[in-house]
This record gives sequence, C-alpha cells and structure tokens, in this order.
Amino acid sequence: MGANPLLGVVFHWIGGFASATNFIPFRGIRRWSWEIYWLIQGVAAWLIAPIVLARIFVPDVIGVLRSAPPATIGYCVFWGALWGVGGLTFGLAIRYLGLGLGYAIALGLCTVFGTLMPPIFHGQMGGIFHSVSGRTILAGVAVCLIAVAVNGAAGYSKENELSLEEMAEAGERDYSLGKGLAVAVFAGIMSACFAFGLDAGLPIAGIARRNLEAAGRAELWQNLPVLVVVLWGGFATNFLWSMALIVNNRSIRQFAGQPGENPMRPGHAKGATITLSDLQDLQLSIRPPALIGNYLLAALAGVVWYFQFFFYSMGQTKMGKYEFSSWTLHMASIIIFATLWGIVLREWRGTGLRTRLLVGCGLFLLIASTVIVGYGNYLNLQP
Repeated sequence: MGANPLLGVVFHWIGGFASATNFIPFRGIRRWSWEIYWLIQGVAAWLIAPIVLARIFVPDVIGVLRSAPPATIGYCVFWGALWGVGGLTFGLAIRYLGLGLGYAIALGLCTVFGTLMPPIFHGQMGGIFHSVSGRTILAGVAVCLIAVAVNGAAGYSKENELSLEEMAEAGERDYSLGKGLAVAVFAGIMSACFAFGLDAGLPIAGIARRNLEAAGRAELWQNLPVLVVVLWGGFATNFLWSMALIVNNRSIRQFAGQPGENPMRPGHAKGATITLSDLQDLQLSIRPPALIGNYLLAALAGVVWYFQFFFYSMGQTKMGKYEFSSWTLHMASIIIFATLWGIVLREWRGTGLRTRLLVGCGLFLLIASTVIVGYGNYLNLQP
C-alpha cells in the first residue's frame, strides 16, 4: 500500500483517543482496591489482546516470534519492563496533577526521549537535519514541546486560582504541583522506553512483513508481533508490583468479591486521606452481578488501552522514511484527547479566563504539531 502520512496521522489520533479514554471504565468499578483491577486490566491489555489480534492479522505469528533472534526478544522485553516502571508512576502523576495536566507533563517528556533517542542512537540525525522534510518534522516536535509548556503554565495558573477545597470537589483531593511535576518527569522518561522497545523489535517486524507479503496481506500489521514481546516486559513489572500490593494490603479476597482489609482508592498511597465512603465500600461484599461488572469494566479498560498501540503500529507503517516521528504524533494525540477529557470532566471548573485561554492555546498547539509532523512526512514523499 505504501506510505500515506495523512492516513498515518488519523491512525495515531485514533490511538491517542483510545489511550486517553482507557481510564474511563475504571470510574465504574466499585469496592476493589487499585491493585486488583490494575492486574485484571493488565492481563487483558498486555497478554490477551496483543496475542489474539496478532494471530488474527499476522500469518503464523508464533512462528514469527520463534524465528526472531533471542537477543532481539531480550531487548524488547527489557525496554518493555522499564516502560512498565514509568506506567506505574503515571497514575501518581495524574493523582497529583489531574488527568489533563498529568498527561501533558509526563507525555511531553516522553515525547522528547521517545522521538529523538532512537534516530540519535542510529546516527540518523545528520540526515534528518539536512532535509526539508526532516527539519519540518523536528519543527512539529518543537511545537509539541511548546504546547506542553503552555499546559504547564495552565496548571500553575490553576493552582494559584483554586483553593484546596475546590480542587477536592473537582475530584483532585491530592493535587500538588510540586510532587506532581517530580513524579511526571520520572514517569515521562521511563515511559519513553516503549519507543526503544519498538525500535529494538524491527527484526521481528521484518519477519512478520515477509509472512504478510507471502500471504498477500498488507504490511499494515507487521508491528503487531513486536507489541506482543514488548508488552511481556511491561506485564512482568506491573504483575510483580500488583502482587506485592495484594500481599501487603491483604486484598486477594476481593477477586472473589469478599471485603478488603486496606481501604485504598485508585492512586492512593499510605497516608492519603481515607473517607467514610472508602471504608464502607471495602467493608462490604460485592454481589455476583457487581463482581462480574468489575471484571468486565477492568478488562474493557485493558482492551481499550491496547488499541492505542494497535493503531500506533498501523500509523507507523504509513509515515514513510521518518517513521520515528510516529512517537510524537502518538504522544500529542494522547495529550489532545486527555485535555478534552479533562474539560468534559470539569477539571478546569472555577478557573479564570487566563487559565482557560492557556488550556485552549495548548490544545491548539498540540493539534498544530500533529499537522506539521504529518506535513513533514508528506514532503518526504515528493520528488
């Protein structure tokens, strides 16, 4: 089918929407500790969905993985495990900064490292700087970073405008710009390791592409087996952490609907404020219909989460020579839709005109960055 940057940008937008939306099903889960539903969604997102969809779209995906060099498999799992550490701290960034700003800061840093480090490692930056297309793409990356800075300014303005009581009413009981920035920086850098894992998996994608060509199928699906392996690493990290919390909090009985012993809400840490509602929820058994609903909602969140990289892998195949720019498109798209969700969930309620203008300006710049990066890839296709 060949390169098609416009279609690639659309795929990345869809993936960004999926990523920004995956937290929504969690809002319907009742009387489960964070580690319980996080593990359920992880099984769906990092084990089941990747292999099921890869087997549907890629011929002999098991053979593809068996044919891959062991070192390649190892590097993919390694980078995936480091990415998992970033994902674990991502929830804290959202807890301290809110959905819109937490995504913006962490994913802004993730954008820089995930976009630029792979081509730097491969010694490609010289060629990128010496082409109009490459410079246009880098300009789009710069616009994305400016957008992140604008979103940061919006968060600072918000902190100065709203009282702690107003933030608590908006669902941001633990809002803290200082703590949030520190956690978001760490989460953003570690989360960029996913891009390194995808880069390390190029040999796997090459084997899958040959299988697809032999079967007369599009190369659109060639990166799906790479996702399977990278997500193994991410699952390992999250599984170990979730199990440690389950043991420490003695919450394993919640899998069967029994009351838990540790009243922890999603994102809560020891010492966080515990409300009467928290205690009542975890002191009551869950009826079978509600328990099944919890499992379904957690699994749904996981599948929705996986679709971000399902569409990312498709978009990457359409970006042409400078496919490294896919990471910027993906991250910018996530921030765009996270910001929109933040508006829908009224995170910016009670803020003044200046703060809202900053939010709007940041959103405009993010959209502009995806257009610029897409146009840069389009230029590369011209004679």
